[in-house]
Amino acid sequence: MQNDEMIWQVINHQFCSYKSNLQKALSDKRQFCKHPYSTTGVCNRSSCPLANSKYATVKEENGRIHLYIKTVERAHSPKNLWEKIYLSRNYSKALAQLDEHLAYFPKAQVHRNKQRLTKI
Repeated sequence: MQNDEMIWQVINHQFCSYKSNLQKALSDKRQFCKHPYSTTGVCNRSSCPLANSKYATVKEENGRIHLYIKTVERAHSPKNLWEKIYLSRNYSKALAQLDEHLAYFPKAQVHRNKQRLTKI
């Protein structure tokens, strides 16, 4: 069984190989995530692909746009952890596909993925 909160405690307080720090001043410390499936690039609990058992991201590979979905049912086999779904090249159809596949995800995560699709 995967416990998201316990994983986040280890990542946040002990060690994460994807975390990088950017310090402008002593009091201003920002943490960024270099994980390839991170939607925002900011290291926090809601946008960490490692600490969320239900997570989705949009990526572009070889000119094609893919939606990657991570579900808790696939946690027992790391090779098949991420489900890869091809999105349409048409922007409005791709948005409709995002709405269809991410219907039961939090609204903030759906919005972040739509923003990432728009950026790509």
